[in-house]
Amino acid sequence: MQAGKIHSIESMGLVDGPGIRTVLFLQGCRLRCRYCHNPDTWQLSGEKEMDVDQIMKMLKRYRPYYGKTGGVTCSGGEPLLQAEFVTELFKACKAENISTCLDTAGYGNGSYDALLDYTDLVIFDIKHMVPENYHELTGGEITVATAFLEAVKANGVPLWIRHVVVPGLTDGESHIRQLGEMIKTIPNVQKVELLPYHTMGVEKYHTLGIPYSLENVPSLEQKKLQYLQNYFDEELDLQYTQSEILDQMMELYIARVMMNSNILSELFKETMDATLQQLLISNAEMLNTLQEIID
Repeated sequence: MQAGKIHSIESMGLVDGPGIRTVLFLQGCRLRCRYCHNPDTWQLSGEKEMDVDQIMKMLKRYRPYYGKTGGVTCSGGEPLLQAEFVTELFKACKAENISTCLDTAGYGNGSYDALLDYTDLVIFDIKHMVPENYHELTGGEITVATAFLEAVKANGVPLWIRHVVVPGLTDGESHIRQLGEMIKTIPNVQKVELLPYHTMGVEKYHTLGIPYSLENVPSLEQKKLQYLQNYFDEELDLQYTQSEILDQMMELYIARVMMNSNILSELFKETMDATLQQLLISNAEMLNTLQEIID
């Protein structure tokens, strides 16, 4: 049985795929992204190992909270560096009707078809579209990532696209337009998420004694991020329908009610409450409908 090198586990995450998900952050990554906020995941050693049976026992315990759309997400680091382990885990998940999601930059060792057979969703992090800029930003070669993307397209696995917007590096209008044109060529994209550059990981570099090349770059302003996100939502026509938003609200609400079992932390409860509130603020016209259902 395969064992995975696990950096950390988030029992119930809200941002790494649809619904409520258990997120496994796997150890190891060959990229050295300049804005990476988890340099402690780079090495493929030094953390705990867990086999598939151990992880499945944990997932079954949390399964009541997943609802219709939640499940497990393998992130990292770079989960493709442990593709055999993730494949065995996802196969076991599918046997238990647990949804599977792969959160990746596509920087693995090739031969992805077996893994993609058991993957319900891929969250693909596009670092850059220009080979020279990709290398400057990550230290890697763009052909490795594009080979994975081609495998996803060939297998017809649904995609969410993510892209980190860094002031002075990936926030220019021409860059964003080029990103949009690239995404239009990918047939199975369901969602595009622009992520704001932040400085929360800088202290890790100081602790590990690793130079941080973006030391004086400020976090991206929320106003600019929203402007760019609105562009993608309108240009690519990837908006959620009202029924999809309502389903997400209801799953969060039901899970929040179930938390009276006290198996989850107060911090997670607060995070869920904040997520629900943000959904309602963003979709004010649906507030009355949701409240009627809750009452």
